[in-house]
Amino acid sequence: MKLLCVILFNLCILNSAWAAPAKNLDVYWQPFAATESIAVDHQPWQLLLDNYLSIDAQQQTFFAYAKVTVQHRQVLNNYIASLSALDPLALTRAQQKAYWINLYNAATVNLILEKYPVKTITKLGKGFFSFGPWDDKLLSVNGRKLTLNDIEHRILRPIYNDERIHYAVNCASYSCPNLATKVYTKDNTHALLEQGAKQYINHSRGVAFSKNKLTLSSIFDWYQVDFGRNDTEVIKHLQKYAQPKLSAALTAYVQQGKSKIKYHYNWQLNEQK
Repeated sequence: MKLLCVILFNLCILNSAWAAPAKNLDVYWQPFAATESIAVDHQPWQLLLDNYLSIDAQQQTFFAYAKVTVQHRQVLNNYIASLSALDPLALTRAQQKAYWINLYNAATVNLILEKYPVKTITKLGKGFFSFGPWDDKLLSVNGRKLTLNDIEHRILRPIYNDERIHYAVNCASYSCPNLATKVYTKDNTHALLEQGAKQYINHSRGVAFSKNKLTLSSIFDWYQVDFGRNDTEVIKHLQKYAQPKLSAALTAYVQQGKSKIKYHYNWQLNEQK
């Protein structure tokens, strides 16, 4: 009976619109330093990316979880511990944005490594009905227990109000935007967010046409509020980053009065084969 309940629950989630968390600001994390006084070392995370992250001809990145050594597992654990030991409120706003993105992504990769081999992140999670680990208390920063959902939906999204955040935080899944090949820093965050948007929107897992039918990543459905008030505004956002051929197809789609958009998401692990 228990197994049947789990199967039915997962089928309902996978075949319906996933109820994505809304922005819900945690005001504790709003303060920031006016001037930089602390240097944050993200090089250990860059070491992992350099050794285990690859990018294919279609500009999609994949992580070689199976190849991570014991020594590099320790490097990753130490990096997460070092970020957790920092007081992010003592960082500048630009440093904080990079800090939270890197911490989210490093913690996600670490989760997969702890449970590897696993086919999908959705199989993780401590609750009986958990669909993934996003509500698990994984981290402790400034003595406050945090989940991945806390970082994304109560810190990054509401504080920065930057829709490109969705192209930065990585859910270790095929349909997720890229795990960037470079660590985020106070100086390169804007450039990496722009790159992430372009790579995702111009890849079929982000935007695809088939027989004049438009299919978008479910990210644009779950978080439509971040990209626009309606489908038309979402398409305008897509056109901002679309290459000429895709941009023309999107323009024609709107001009033809098309309104039906399909959404799709593949939770398969973003693993290098």
